[in-house]
Amino acid sequence: MAAITLDNVVKTYPDGFMAVKGVDLEIADGEFVILVGPSGCGKSTLLRMIVGLEDITSGELRIDDQVVNDKAPRDRNLAMVFQNYALYPHLSVYENIAFPLRLTKGQFSDEEIDERVRKASSLLELDEHLERKPANLSGGQRQRVAMGRAIVRQAQAFLFDEPLSNLDAKLRGQMRTEIARLQRNLATTTVYVTHDQTEAMTLGDRVAVLRRGELQQVASPRGLYDQPLNLFVAGFMGSPPMNFLPGIVDGDTLRLPVAGVPLDERLRAAVGDREVVIVGIRPDSFEDADTLSAEKLDAGVRFEADVDVTEWLGEVFYAYVPFETHEAVREKLDELDRDLDGEGMRPQLVVALEAMSRIRAGDTAELWFDPASLHIFDPEGGTNLTRDEDRAQQLEEEAREQRRRALERARKRSERAEARAGVDS
Repeated sequence: MAAITLDNVVKTYPDGFMAVKGVDLEIADGEFVILVGPSGCGKSTLLRMIVGLEDITSGELRIDDQVVNDKAPRDRNLAMVFQNYALYPHLSVYENIAFPLRLTKGQFSDEEIDERVRKASSLLELDEHLERKPANLSGGQRQRVAMGRAIVRQAQAFLFDEPLSNLDAKLRGQMRTEIARLQRNLATTTVYVTHDQTEAMTLGDRVAVLRRGELQQVASPRGLYDQPLNLFVAGFMGSPPMNFLPGIVDGDTLRLPVAGVPLDERLRAAVGDREVVIVGIRPDSFEDADTLSAEKLDAGVRFEADVDVTEWLGEVFYAYVPFETHEAVREKLDELDRDLDGEGMRPQLVVALEAMSRIRAGDTAELWFDPASLHIFDPEGGTNLTRDEDRAQQLEEEAREQRRRALERARKRSERAEARAGVDS
């Protein structure tokens, strides 16, 4: 295992295009870090620079405090799992997994190779498929073979480049849990590239969000969701994404397209002397006012909304409420939409409600939210003006403690399994 450190790493192509712009990132020994962002943000380029498939224009890459900028990929002792699996169609599953060990030309005996292959196949539940060819496997099984090939190398770190993008939704869910379980059990440093927010939120100890080659924020998934640094991170993390509305300051009230919000001490401090701000609110911050007690209603803001479309997805119910944005923030929100690979659709409020909600398309619904759930963003630079640094720090400390406990549980399970295997033999 190894720590990986990127110090002001830059990638500029011969035509002058700068794909990665001075990224600083420290990945601890055994940590699972996700590189996430929209298409073209530089995440795959960054991963390829770590493994050695792309040259580093400037900056320094260290693996266990050893500078590896000029080392060939084979000398970095890293294992990469590609999007397209990169399996050899003429070889069996067994030989595909054994292939990197065969390449060492005598470094490993046949007995050592067999032991490593069978240990990996057992971890990945591939024992019954060892004699099959890749063409006869499902997409999920092929991906597990590719992971097995990485495991047998006992590399210092695993690198994944969008490994689940070729799988259907059900298989992606299954493989997410498989990868998370394996990484926890092996405790191997892992860097994982994806554009999928669900993978980023569920897999990583920390998530690094990239935009146009620049690192925006590195934090735990909950830290990114609850305390985003800026408008881009807030809009990228979460599905459905955060709603962004113009907020016009009118005396002691913040006027939104759907409601007026009293400016309490927190909101007033965030707004400052600005006349217009961008207000962010998560879809799950709303509730159906008809289902709430009078006491809770009085503690928040309720408003009437004309519901355009509804979607019932079994476990959750979405209502969509169109609104008109303000010219003062339109350009900034249009820019954000382009960065997030949006389609420039008309603005609408996405509201997540209880699955049994009786609200239907065409209704005028009475909705409610707590002003404490609002995020206020600077309309010029996009900075989150309501970010709570103490709360952000607390979330990171909680995430580290949860990871420590998970690794300890995995270690104990491994010890018990080894003890049982010793008894059986």
